[in-house]
Amino acid sequence: MTPEEFQSELKKRDIPITEAKMRQFERYLELLQEWNEKINLTAITQREEVYLKHFYDSLTAGLYVDFSKGVHSLCDVGSGAGFPSIPLKIIYPDLQITIVDSLKKRITFLEEIVKELGLSGVSLYHDRAETFGQNKQFRASFDFVTARAVARMSVLAELCLPLLKKQGTFIAMKAAHAPEELDEGLAAIGILGGKLREAHSFELPENAGERTIILIDKKKETPNKYPRRPGTPNKSPLA
Repeated sequence: MTPEEFQSELKKRDIPITEAKMRQFERYLELLQEWNEKINLTAITQREEVYLKHFYDSLTAGLYVDFSKGVHSLCDVGSGAGFPSIPLKIIYPDLQITIVDSLKKRITFLEEIVKELGLSGVSLYHDRAETFGQNKQFRASFDFVTARAVARMSVLAELCLPLLKKQGTFIAMKAAHAPEELDEGLAAIGILGGKLREAHSFELPENAGERTIILIDKKKETPNKYPRRPGTPNKSPLA
C-alpha cells in the first residue's frame, strides 16, 4: 500500500486524513526505519508494508469505534513501536493516550516519536501490564483500552479489563483464529467484569490477511486480585 493508496483508502472509509497528518505518518515511517537498525522494533520495515500492516491496520479500530466525538482516554497495552495508539492519535488528536510497555528501549523510541511528530496528550510508562493494572492511579480510569497482540484472549482480558472504567470498551485487535480464541476466553472475560459486544472479521486490502476486532464492554468492576502477579496470566490463563 503506497502512501497515496493509504490516503485514498482512509478517505473512502470516512477516516479524517489531511496532508499535515500524512506528513506525520511519513516522519513516523522514517524514524521507525532509522531506529529499527539499532533496536529490534518490528520485522515490518518496507515502506508499503508499514503503511498497510502497521498504519492502516492500526486505524481499522476507527471503523468500529467512534473516537471523534468528545475527549476520550485510551490506554495501549504492550504497544511495541506504537501500534495502534500512535496512528489513532495522529488521526484523532483529541484522544488522550497512555502507552505502557515492558521494554525501556521501546518507550525511548516512542518518546522520540511523540517529540518529532509534535504530539501532545501522550503519556508513556515503562512497566509490566500486570503491575500497571494494580496501580490505583491507572486502574479503572480509561474509556478505551487497546491491545494488538498475539497473547490469548483470556490473557489479554486479564491485562486490559482492570484498566477500564465501567462502561469502557476493550478493543482487542487480532489476526486469524480469533473466533476460536474468543470462545475460549469468554469465561475469563466474564470473571473480569466484561461482556462481549461484538466481533468484526475482515480482510486487509491487497490480500494482506484476515483481521478481527473484538469489542468487550466493562459491565462491572474487576475483582481486586486481577491482574495477578507478573507472568502469572501467561503461565496460568483464566479458564
